[in-house]
Amino acid sequence: MDIPRLVIAAPSSGAGKTTVATGLMAALAARGLAVSPHKVGPDYIDPGYHALATGRPGRNLDAFLCGPERIAPLFLHGAAGADLAVVEGVMGMFDGASGRGELASTAHVAKLLRAPVVLVVDGSSQSRSVAALVHGFASWDPQVRLAGVILNRVASDRHEQLLREALEEGSGVPVLGAVRRTAAVATPSRHLGLVPVVERSAQAVQAVRDMGELIAASVDLDELLALARSAPPIHDEPWDAAAEVTPVIGARPRIALASGAAFSFSYAENAELLTAAGAEVLPFDPLHDTELPVSTSGLVIGGGFPEVYAAELSENAGLRSAVARLAADGAPIAAECAGLLYLGGELDGRPMCGVLDSTATMTERLTLGYREAVALHDSPLAVTGTRVRGHEFHRTACTPAAGPAPAWGWRTPTGAAHSEGFATAAVHASYLHVHWAGAPQLAERFVRQAAERR
Repeated sequence: MDIPRLVIAAPSSGAGKTTVATGLMAALAARGLAVSPHKVGPDYIDPGYHALATGRPGRNLDAFLCGPERIAPLFLHGAAGADLAVVEGVMGMFDGASGRGELASTAHVAKLLRAPVVLVVDGSSQSRSVAALVHGFASWDPQVRLAGVILNRVASDRHEQLLREALEEGSGVPVLGAVRRTAAVATPSRHLGLVPVVERSAQAVQAVRDMGELIAASVDLDELLALARSAPPIHDEPWDAAAEVTPVIGARPRIALASGAAFSFSYAENAELLTAAGAEVLPFDPLHDTELPVSTSGLVIGGGFPEVYAAELSENAGLRSAVARLAADGAPIAAECAGLLYLGGELDGRPMCGVLDSTATMTERLTLGYREAVALHDSPLAVTGTRVRGHEFHRTACTPAAGPAPAWGWRTPTGAAHSEGFATAAVHASYLHVHWAGAPQLAERFVRQAAERR
């Protein structure tokens, strides 16, 4: 399939990938092009900005969570009907899953997509040295096509001239644009990164508009389009949720899906798999809805920032009671990270749903990393022995960390056994985020459990 595409990479985190990638998406969309947005890695927040810039769902391409073999099919699924695709990388271009070589790195995904790469380079505090940096990235892996550079945080016209001359002389990689240091865009952050789009409303819209205008004025859009169109065809078949699961027969179970500002972390493919497995997926907002959707027979609560909205979530006693009743009735509930905290007894001293005998608090410690996990007990989501790959990303602590029947177990980097989460006949709750495209049997089992409870 011939979909023009670009990967936006950087030598390291903090170089400006998100501003350039989101701004490029917005600038191209402003030209009337249908732009498909993608993000390498497990991050939920950047895809929200991408979606705002393009009007299409932001989708993740994570070779660790989903497997390298699914990257091109998932890309083709997400990019269907688009004029071109822009893929924002993760961390430094060659940084992947710890201890696993190139796996899940931006370079790895670029190779799987056969996509040209544009390197965003922070030009501050350097001039001629930029050529050595770019030359190193261009020559490190010959299978990666480093096709252009966008200079960021350039101080002046003279500074830009010095950087361009050095690159022309020493790297052989063309400069496709330069962004001035003074042209910062307001993108507020907090303890887990950028503030999600869903929380910023008008501010987020303005930030994305500013990014688009900045990049349109700073880069050669025509050259970037030509570069995207030079990508060779991808010969894989698009990923199809319907081919991954067997749907339930009969009436469709209604599965409520938590959304809104407190629960904004969700992979689009998870809901698509639930639908393909025969469910009717019903989004609701625990900050504002006082009841679950009518005839709810299953509940999925993904990640987000319940610690930021603990007061509002606690004050919504009607919904907390409805969730507790649903659990008491034995309906299947799947919760990860934020959902785990919401199901507990308290969060930072404020009452939550009380489904789990646990409390949670905000901490200074960041827990972050990929996990290879195995289900330790049967739950609505997985049977004992099910193996998945997931990702942790939080600054909260849950006490106890595991119930009498833990949800998942894995080995720490030192080889020690670790178990966490809660598994019962009705509930699966854990800190682990799982991309269900890498484990579609989870969606199928959950829908079947919901159908049996109707």
